[in-house]
Amino acid sequence: MVEIRHILGFHMHQPPGNLELLAETNEWEARQIMLCYDRPLKYAWQYPDVARFCVGFSGILLEQLLDPQIIARYSGIVDIPAMLNSYRNTPNIEIVGMGYYHPIFPLIPQEDWDEQIERGREKVREVFGREPRIFWPPEMAFTMEMIPALARHGYESVVIDSVHVKPRTALSHEERVYRPHIAEYEGARITVVPRDRDLSNAQESGLDPGWFDGEVRRKTAAAHGPCLVTTWSDGENGGWFRQMDEGAGFWGHFFSPYMERVRSGQMPIRPTTLSEFVADNPPLSKVDVQTGAWNVGTTSGYDFSQWAGSASQRRALEEIWQLSRTYHETWKAVTGKQPEPIGHKLNRVREHILRAETSCYLFWGDSWIPKLYEQTGVARQMLDEIRGMVH
Repeated sequence: MVEIRHILGFHMHQPPGNLELLAETNEWEARQIMLCYDRPLKYAWQYPDVARFCVGFSGILLEQLLDPQIIARYSGIVDIPAMLNSYRNTPNIEIVGMGYYHPIFPLIPQEDWDEQIERGREKVREVFGREPRIFWPPEMAFTMEMIPALARHGYESVVIDSVHVKPRTALSHEERVYRPHIAEYEGARITVVPRDRDLSNAQESGLDPGWFDGEVRRKTAAAHGPCLVTTWSDGENGGWFRQMDEGAGFWGHFFSPYMERVRSGQMPIRPTTLSEFVADNPPLSKVDVQTGAWNVGTTSGYDFSQWAGSASQRRALEEIWQLSRTYHETWKAVTGKQPEPIGHKLNRVREHILRAETSCYLFWGDSWIPKLYEQTGVARQMLDEIRGMVH
């Protein structure tokens, strides 16, 4: 039997203002979600010898968790500053990066990519004192054109849904899905980590160690070398993760007995970090990545219909593109030539445009699109005021 190692990842995100909204309108859900952020620490501490996993927080979620009003509002549930400090000091949890406002990168202007990437990275550095090396694309939405921007900001690897990984040379299914690869674009390169879609779906909805053991063995049975099985899901959505009876949820029903089996030698799968696996098994195969996302709802992830499938979603995206163009044109025209107040106002315009790129505003269709227009409306009004001040 080949060596099997496992990267386990969790994605954490709340759109702007959502923690405050939940606290005001649904205290029970707010409690469930906040405990989802705190719970991984308990199990990392319980199994320091065998537990290894990744956690990614969007920049806007971290911004909310640093808000004194949110800290006070949730203090009866979780000591948020202590929780964040514990993540900083728990070495068997790897913190990964993502875009600050959780945008669908292939759907927003490339001129906005650098700031979304760098600001997300800066927030991780501020909160956790770490330089994230793994990038989790929001909604797993990825295109090869992102590689230079990610590499420019210090990212060494990116997690990709395995269905989008296209080898440049012949590889077996096991080699394609259970090995890291190299992707290159315009002279920049990055390590691609394929995520097993089926196992990740099970991680999100419910599984037990026995099933996981058998399924991983079955999927890797034909492999001829070390395998890296990567599973990744939301860490705070769905009843499985929000289960208040821990013994009936992910951490108590699956993770704890999984770690016990690993610790006792009953499980041939070993949790690992990417750097550890790559050190022993450097990626050699080169791949291209087909533009796409993960499968959510009834969508396959082969396109962006979940976020841009309706006319109203496409109009909202066009509004973002138009405003971003206007902003960049205005910024170039006035930089260094106008009084400081205009610069401050332009910074505020920028903030509203980046915030409007939050994926949730598009994900929920017509019901959340007004939130996007709230941001673009303010940005447009301020740009009009700036043009009036200049002319």
